Amino acid sequence: MNIEKIEKTIKKFSDERNWEQFHNPKNLSMALSVEASELVEIFQWLTFEQASNLDEKRKEHAKQEIADIAIYLIRMSMKLNINLEEAILEKMVLNEKKYPLLDENGNKIEYGKKA
Repeated sequence: MNIEKIEKTIKKFSDERNWEQFHNPKNLSMALSVEASELVEIFQWLTFEQASNLDEKRKEHAKQEIADIAIYLIRMSMKLNINLEEAILEKMVLNEKKYPLLDENGNKIEYGKKA
């Protein structure tokens, strides 16, 4: 993924429509939430099996919503001057510490295993 190319495309699109005035962190976070909800709506009421095997129409719809989410997320990172790649990699380091593979005794932790 060429994030710089995507950022330029998003910025050009927004600038051509004079949307800069609306693209502040508050509005972008709200738009991001709406788009995430639209993705959730696709899966609402589906069984695990149905959700794991979307038909082409639902899969295309999910693809469009995922793209909308990514666009708003990238736009938000642009507005806050956050390097998204760097932020993701830093967060993965924190996640590794929060969810270690081994417990304090050196035993493997089995996440997701039912008690």
